[in-house]
Amino acid sequence: MEFLKKVEVWFVVGTQHLYGNEALSQVKKNAEQIVQHLNSQNPFLQIKLKNIATTSEDVLSICQDANNQDKCVGIIAWMHTFSPAKMWIAGINQLNKPLLQFHTQLNKNIPWNEIDMDYMNLHQTAHGDREFGFIVSRLRKPRTVVVGHWKNIKVKHKLDRWMRVIAAIYDQKHLKIARFGDNMRNVAVTEGDKVEAQIKFGYTVNGYGVYQLAEMINQVNEVDVLKLVKEYEESYQLVDSLKENGVNRSALLESARIELGLKQFLDNGGFHAFTDTFENLNGIKQLPGLPVQRLMKQGYGFGAEGDWKTAALLRAIKVMGYGIEKGTSFMEDYTYNLDDNNELVLGAHMLEICPSIANQKPILDIKPLGIGGKDDPTRLIFSSKTGAGINATIVDMGNRFRMIVADLDVVDKPQAMPNLPVGSAFWKLKPNFDIGTQSWILAGGAHHSVFSLDIDAEMLRTFAEYLEIEFIHINKNTELASLKNELRWNETSYH
Repeated sequence: MEFLKKVEVWFVVGTQHLYGNEALSQVKKNAEQIVQHLNSQNPFLQIKLKNIATTSEDVLSICQDANNQDKCVGIIAWMHTFSPAKMWIAGINQLNKPLLQFHTQLNKNIPWNEIDMDYMNLHQTAHGDREFGFIVSRLRKPRTVVVGHWKNIKVKHKLDRWMRVIAAIYDQKHLKIARFGDNMRNVAVTEGDKVEAQIKFGYTVNGYGVYQLAEMINQVNEVDVLKLVKEYEESYQLVDSLKENGVNRSALLESARIELGLKQFLDNGGFHAFTDTFENLNGIKQLPGLPVQRLMKQGYGFGAEGDWKTAALLRAIKVMGYGIEKGTSFMEDYTYNLDDNNELVLGAHMLEICPSIANQKPILDIKPLGIGGKDDPTRLIFSSKTGAGINATIVDMGNRFRMIVADLDVVDKPQAMPNLPVGSAFWKLKPNFDIGTQSWILAGGAHHSVFSLDIDAEMLRTFAEYLEIEFIHINKNTELASLKNELRWNETSYH
């Protein structure tokens, strides 16, 4: 996530010449004070104050510069005084970076004994922002509105959440996804329109022969393999057969070789997400299990069976959750525990669950895979942390992309599962198992998803709004009749 150190958010202050040079000077000083404070609070992205905007030409110039400067990932607009909205039309109409309307004012309290008309003219956010808000709505531009005093910790939290989302949007527009092999044969939901995805999200998806990856793996230096295995030994609980002189030690060495070759291939090509499939492994001795798990933990997006949409979404959510460290993983609804009134979903996959969600030091083991016809792969085995979580997926509905997000209550496993050979998570659906499951199915939700304890549905709603894709939220208030109406109305809207 090194790119996060290189990008910035622009802070633009709207005002006008009506109030005189003294007022404009004060507006600038006040803006400097606010930006300095926000930057002192360790924001997710650094904020850069731009010249105050007093004319249409000022606004247009700032918006054009924002579009043309790659390091600018979004704009925070604050109307210190009344700023006539017609002067914002040309600039906002051209702006292609995410916009946040900051509804704040310099002083937290009214100066009861001193307030006069000069004060009123200078501190006009209350109605200046309504003028600005109208024109943004009139232009049908998506934006986030944050309300509250700029020193309030809740406001800081809202600004950071927005910055996380727009950083992910920036990353999607620069993302390159490598596909090793094709989609799993005859599977529908992992397919999709890659050209339309590039138009809508910005990322590129291209396929590479597995032999190309195999060539990179075969070039890995043995010294590097041994060094990485040493890291494995320090990071995980190795079963005896994988320890030095163990009967399966060679499989662990091969896993390290695959990880190094895979990472080298991705880094050489500038890829931050990838897919593979057990049906295309020519030249590779194991299906990458441990290597994929570790690369996900480092922030790479991943989708199994060629699922490039999930790989892209996983990368986006990894960016949004950077530094939170509760965990985000590729996931699949695998099987159920259907106790009356206590139904649970067991989420897992054949191998590839990210250890960022682990609630303990993972066990590094080797188990048969049963499909793919290759050597037994190594993998990390663990149970997930608990708490509020989400499952998210993006599906191609033919005429649009739809994001579906389900709120989860992630719980401890009810009993030990000594023979389960994969990382796993248990969760309860909201509002309950019946409605939650029906809702996901009715909305066309995929069997693959991104599972996260780091972010919530509202951040993904913001993500979807800026990218102008459909958004469906399954939560504690979901009712089937209302959901069916929403899906029907959305179908008409996107027709």
